[in-house]
Amino acid sequence: MGVEEYRRTVGEILQNVGIPGSDADVQAELLLDGDLRGHHSHGIRRLPVLVERIRNGLIATTADVRIEWRTDSFATVDGGWGLGAVVAHAAVDAVMGRADSTGIAVAAVHGAGHVGMLAPHVERIAAGGQIGIALTTSEALVHPWGGSQALIGTNPIGIAVPTLEVPLVLDMSTASVSMGRILEHLGRGRPIPDGWAVDQDGQPTNDAAAATRGAISPFGGAKGYALGLAFEAVVAVLTGTALGTGVRGTLDTTEPTTKGDVFLAVSLARLGLEGALPAVTAWLEELRSSGVDPARPVTVPGDRSRALRAQRMADGVPLHRSTWTETLALLASSAREAPHV
Repeated sequence: MGVEEYRRTVGEILQNVGIPGSDADVQAELLLDGDLRGHHSHGIRRLPVLVERIRNGLIATTADVRIEWRTDSFATVDGGWGLGAVVAHAAVDAVMGRADSTGIAVAAVHGAGHVGMLAPHVERIAAGGQIGIALTTSEALVHPWGGSQALIGTNPIGIAVPTLEVPLVLDMSTASVSMGRILEHLGRGRPIPDGWAVDQDGQPTNDAAAATRGAISPFGGAKGYALGLAFEAVVAVLTGTALGTGVRGTLDTTEPTTKGDVFLAVSLARLGLEGALPAVTAWLEELRSSGVDPARPVTVPGDRSRALRAQRMADGVPLHRSTWTETLALLASSAREAPHV
C-alpha cells in the first residue's frame, strides 16, 4: 500500500466519524509510523478500536487540551478525552517549548486516548536538540514475577538522545511483548513464541487465545517486572491516574480511559551540554563497527526501525490481506456517517 494512499484512507475514515482534518492527519501519521517501523500492532490495526471508541463517545471528536504549568518546569495536561496522538503532540510541543527556557520540562497527561508508539514522540523531541523521555501505562496485562494474574501494565518507555548524526531512539515495553502482538498472532491463526505469556492457570502457553485469557510475562524475569512496576507507580503519581486493574480504555471500546502519560524534555542548548554530542556520536559509531559478522552488524536502538521506515516510505507499506479488507469495510461504514454538505 502506498504511503499517500494510507494517509488518505485513514484520514478519510477519521474525518467521516467527526475528527477535524488536522487532528485526523496527526493520528494517521502516528499509525503510519507504526506500520513503517514494522510494529504493526501499533499501526492501522488499531484503527477499528479508535473508530468504535469515537462512535461510543469515549473519544472526543475535538480535543479540548488544557495545559496548566504548576511550576516553571512541570505541567499537568488534561487531554479532554481526545485522540492520544493529538494530545501527545500538544504535550510534546509544550515541554519542548518550555525546556528552551527552563532547561528541563515535564508534562503529566490524563484524559487522553492511546498515544501509540512512543518512539515518534521522543524522536521529535530529539530532532529539536533535546533529550526526550516518555512513559505510559496500560491495562493490567502482565503477571508479577512469581505470580500468574495480570496485575501490571505493559508500561513502555521511550528515550531519544540527539547526536551529531541520527538520534539514539529506544522504545520498549517492560513486558515480553505487547498485547497488540498477541492479538496480531491470534488474528492470523499463528502460535505465539515461548516465553511470551501464560494461560489462565499460570502455565506457559503458545496459544494466542489462551494468552488473552491469561497474562503476558514480564521481559527479563524479575528485572522487567521491577521496571514495569516502577514506571507504573511514577506515571500514576505524576498524573493522578489509575494503577493495575483500575487502568482501562486503550484496548476496549466500552470503558473511559484511565491511564496516564508522562513526557519529559531536556534542552542541551539551554543547559550548555551540547559539547557532549561529539563523544556520544563517536561512541555509537564504535558500537556499530564492533560486530564480528558483517552479515549481522551491531546496531543501536533506532537503527533497524529507521532503515525499515526509509525502505517502506519508498516501496509502500505491506499489510495483511485481512487488515486491508477490514480497513475498506471501515471506510465504507464510516462514509455513511460522514456529514453531507
